Amino acid sequence: MAANGAQGAPDSTHTQSQRYLSTRGEDADLSFEEVVLKGLATDGGLYIPEQIPSASNWQSWKDLSFEDLAYEILSLYISPSEIPADDLKDIIKRSYSTFRSEETTPLVHLKDNHHLLELFHGPTFAFKDVALQFVGNLFEYFLVRKNKGKTGKDRHHLTVVGATSGDTGSAAIYGLRGKQDVSVFIMFPTGRVSPIQELQMTTVPDKNVYNLSIGGTFDDCQDILKQLFADDDMNSTLNLGAVNSINWARILAQITYYFYSYFALAKKPDSNFKIGDKVRFVTPTGNFGDILAGYFAFRMGLPVDKLVIATNDNDILDRFWKTGKYEKSAEAEGGVKETLSPAMDILVSSNFERLLWFLAYEFAATAGMDDVWNKKQAGQEVSRWLKQLKDTGSFGPVYQDILANAQRDFESERVSDAQTLETIQSFYRSVGYVLDPHSAVGAAATLRSVERAPGVPHISLSTAHPAKFAGAVEVALKDEPNFNFEKQVLPAEFVGLDKKEKRVAVVDNDWKVVREHVKAQVAKELAEQ
Repeated sequence: MAANGAQGAPDSTHTQSQRYLSTRGEDADLSFEEVVLKGLATDGGLYIPEQIPSASNWQSWKDLSFEDLAYEILSLYISPSEIPADDLKDIIKRSYSTFRSEETTPLVHLKDNHHLLELFHGPTFAFKDVALQFVGNLFEYFLVRKNKGKTGKDRHHLTVVGATSGDTGSAAIYGLRGKQDVSVFIMFPTGRVSPIQELQMTTVPDKNVYNLSIGGTFDDCQDILKQLFADDDMNSTLNLGAVNSINWARILAQITYYFYSYFALAKKPDSNFKIGDKVRFVTPTGNFGDILAGYFAFRMGLPVDKLVIATNDNDILDRFWKTGKYEKSAEAEGGVKETLSPAMDILVSSNFERLLWFLAYEFAATAGMDDVWNKKQAGQEVSRWLKQLKDTGSFGPVYQDILANAQRDFESERVSDAQTLETIQSFYRSVGYVLDPHSAVGAAATLRSVERAPGVPHISLSTAHPAKFAGAVEVALKDEPNFNFEKQVLPAEFVGLDKKEKRVAVVDNDWKVVREHVKAQVAKELAEQ
């Protein structure tokens, strides 16, 4: 990979003036609080920091706890004038006190040079908890501050709307349930999330939680979400907040575990890995948020050899890295393919727009103009690409230099359902470890990456506890002697969920229908307070 700071926006160690801009160039100079509460930029773009801070003293963090490490990283992006140090530490502490592991995100050795980062020890058994416990507490912090001394209709009420392919929904709900002055609406595609994921969402009894079952796909839910945020009527009547990874705070919180797992590897007694050595991270991804956090970690100074993208059959990202063309579907008829790893069944990866901005910025910088011009050019290029995607279903191929820079920092792998099942079987047989299908996609991609870089340690990121995807796990391991799903995999927290009362509304796949439903429910909730 290129040296830290060699690509993208310039690096900075000044947090006092940290501001944010939109990837599409029309929205700039925003505070951290503004971008967290707004979620999506007014020009339809996504927020990114104007400067990526350089973590010049990152080696000194190696013995910090997860919470203390999170503080060091987050404080580089959040000015103490916005959130004082003690307040930020308290938000972080409350966010990770809900995790079942003392290490928060423990690193386990699978075999040889392959390690797995367990990210499923939060309250909903999914990696989304790492970010959404933090985001929920951020929302609460900002609302308490805004509403100090206010009563009745003068209070600032936040309406959080999210779309989920499974884990974002339950993690967001658990992060926001019961919190004052916030309502949370989660849209999920009917029949396209796992039974446990749906139960985790729909059995939460808190009155500020609303589940919307939408006919169609996750992409339909995501499109509705973006239309709601772009709608003047919605924004004039409700204060909208985003919990999807379009919200910058989601990406920010996830940077921590890249650093944490790097240090954990160096501290393993049987490891020859030393601080300063390079590592490869392999991340199963659909919306490009999880691996984007790794890109920011690298840009901050973490020694990364490559970031390896692992996709399932919905392989828009893999095809881009192979061809430079970003196209909704390789087949003429299009459509999302249903796979054993449904959280990755996504046609368009929203967070990829953020990386596109950095790639466009780096390309613009070769013209030798000033930084203001470079940023403007990057925003215009991203806007052009995304308009072309909306109008035609694809853009590109991008300039060869842009693709080369993407390939310099990333590699990509596509893993089929058959390979996913084979990987679950292989790791159970060889080391007795049960992978969920998404983590298995990452593990399969890791095996291929190890062949290309056999001397480089690999950390593959897990995504969820295997019990959340019982169907795939049981299909993969049904013929294994003595395998018992209930005894070996099922957590006690999942037992009896199917007996609880469910709260869910079936809503048409039409953004205007969803808009009116949300407005009506918020009005009813506020009237009852």
